[in-house]
Order: sequence, then C-alpha cells, then structure tokens
Amino acid sequence: MFLLTNDSTHTRAEIGENLAKMGFNFSKDEILTSSYLTSLYLLRKYGKCKFFLVGERGLLHELEFAGHRNVEKDPDVVVVGFDRGLTYAKLDQALWMLRNGAKLIGSYGGAVFMSDHGPALSAGPIIKALEYGAGKRAVMIGKPSPRMFHLALRVADVKASQAVMVGDQIETDIIGARRAGVHTILVLTGVENPETVASSKVKPEMIVENVDILLNLL
Repeated sequence: MFLLTNDSTHTRAEIGENLAKMGFNFSKDEILTSSYLTSLYLLRKYGKCKFFLVGERGLLHELEFAGHRNVEKDPDVVVVGFDRGLTYAKLDQALWMLRNGAKLIGSYGGAVFMSDHGPALSAGPIIKALEYGAGKRAVMIGKPSPRMFHLALRVADVKASQAVMVGDQIETDIIGARRAGVHTILVLTGVENPETVASSKVKPEMIVENVDILLNLL
C-alpha cells in the first residue's frame, strides 16, 4: 500500500511522523508526495539538474536529496509548488528564467486548499500566472496529471490494471487515476457527497462511505 499525496510543503519523513501519531504506519518509501515524484521525474527526464524553486522547504528537501542543485541563475527548470512566502520579486525572477529557456515544472496544480480560515489559493494559480507571463505550458506532475500515477506505478512495480486508487476527490484522485488506467474507489469522508458525485461526468468504479468498509471487501 502506498500513500499518494499532492503535499509539497512537508518531507516524507514529516508526513510519516504525523500519520504515526494518528495510528497509521507508513514507511518513508511508501509515502509518495508530489515533491518526491517531481524529483524522480527530473532525474529520469534530465538527470541531475539545476533548478530555481518557487515553493517551500519540503519540495526543496526532496529535490536536493535526489541530487538536483538549487540555483539563483541559469537554471534548467523552474519548479513550482505551494509557496506561502511568495513575492512579486520571486515571480519576476522565475518569469525571466522561463523566458530565457528554463522549463516550467509544476509539482501539482491545485487551485485551492482548505486553510484554518477556509479556502485559500494553492499552487495552481502561481503556475497559471507563470504560464501566462512566459507563454509556455508547465509540465504537471501531481494529481490529476497521469504522470504522478505512472511514476507511482513504477515505484510500486505494478501495472495500472493491478492498482486501485482510493481517494476522496473526483477532480484529483478519480480523474487522475482514470487517465492512467488505474481502478478507482471514492470515499465520502472528504470533499465529495452524493450530490457532487451525481453531477460529475466522471464516475468512480465504486463508492464507499468510509475506508473502514474497504476492510470488509478485501
């Protein structure tokens, strides 16, 4: 079993520690974040490369751990994740690099996340701003991009037809898995409810009230 998450702000070790406090035991190798899979994508596509980061410590850690080098000039790629320290100056710097040949890589493209105060802007709007300014499309890694699922399948060493994605969002979990040919189960303990499922054009193969029900089906 693997945990597939768009989280780009925490390291895999930190996520594992937080899960352990809630009674879930995942090893670091079983936690597949958008940050970690972005670092793998870059390794397989370009080898160890130079990057400029628009993002936070978790994404920086995974990129550097994989051997990529954080630079302020002449990067091969601009990597974008959620960035609560974003400034206009950083956006301008990234834009200049993109217009001078750097490739744009999005760790994930979520529009919003649920903060303590309600919906807040996530990484997606940052990526869209840079796409618009630079006139180029980002290579997206995180859900719902099928790249994330293909990378995860390679790590898990299984075929798409042998895998099942259990998630609570149609837009990210179910659509992304379907695009990659992975089986889908939607749980109604998160974003979705019967009304949103009924109105969605994309349907999961199975719907359950909570993950406990899955134990009875195994």
